[in-house]
Amino acid sequence: MAGARTFTEENPIRVFLLDDHEVVRRGLTDLLDSEPDISVVGDADSAEHALVRAPALRPDVAVLDVRLPDGDGISVCRELRSLMPELACLMLTSFDDEEALLDAIMAGAAGYVLKQIKGSDLVSAVRTVASGQSMLDPTTTARLMRSLRAGPAEGPALAPELASLSPRERDILTLIGDGLTNREIGKKLYLSEKTVKNHISRLLAKLGVQRRVQAAVLASHLERPDSTDHPTR
Repeated sequence: MAGARTFTEENPIRVFLLDDHEVVRRGLTDLLDSEPDISVVGDADSAEHALVRAPALRPDVAVLDVRLPDGDGISVCRELRSLMPELACLMLTSFDDEEALLDAIMAGAAGYVLKQIKGSDLVSAVRTVASGQSMLDPTTTARLMRSLRAGPAEGPALAPELASLSPRERDILTLIGDGLTNREIGKKLYLSEKTVKNHISRLLAKLGVQRRVQAAVLASHLERPDSTDHPTR
């Protein structure tokens, strides 16, 4: 389907909810289901359950809690969007966390809202991301990237770690910096998703970081390799 998507009472926005608190899930369900053009099709209380249930329900929008007992909503966002690229993910959190916001951007989330948001504003946010629009302000994104890159003195100290990467790992790091999912990286470099995961595990270890978003920030110190356009098998 090209262009903005439209939804009606007969064809409502299908919403999936992920939050580990039953009271929050019930409240969100009551709020969203009361709207004629929105239907909550399912929910989950953990990352594991969400990854099993959501793909079978084919939602248009997933409202995902950022902090979960068995993981985080940002990883769930990345995995679900890898399976359903058309899915719009709206991250929900109880505090304003700049690093989590950057993580959400890197994972391909369409929006990020605080739990303190008014009910009517959350309904509007669901409609906005369902229609294919992003709620992430480009100026906020740019500011975050700048503040992270100007963070702890990383420049010269990074050289040995970056130099230790193989050409393939450097290609993958650059694409992580572009916000691509493992599946998208695999397609671009003609690699299986599992091979991409293995490469990422190795390059994170070499860089001495644990999280994908940290690697994405380090990617800003790499010069653009031409080999991403002409991959060697």
